[in-house]
Amino acid sequence: MRVWFCLLCVCAGIALRQANGFTFVARAHQLVMEGFNWAHPNLCVTVFSAPNYCYRCGNQAAIMLVDENLNHSFLKYVASPEKGEKDKSRAPDYFL
Repeated sequence: MRVWFCLLCVCAGIALRQANGFTFVARAHQLVMEGFNWAHPNLCVTVFSAPNYCYRCGNQAAIMLVDENLNHSFLKYVASPEKGEKDKSRAPDYFL
């Protein structure tokens, strides 16, 4: 039983998992409003760790914890309160 962690991949689905003996695929680098999201009935999870992305998305963030037996859980969190006014015009639309 192995877990494949990929930062810049597209969720390849069941064929990739079965062909390589993976238990599930964990991926990141895609905005997920709830911090994490399972796809393909618990076979592929997207985890996003940047709360309130670009200071305007209002999303939660998450960290996935996996132990040596592949038991997994998630820590979800929100952005800390802002101090002062941020320049929100600096984030280009292509990040969203």
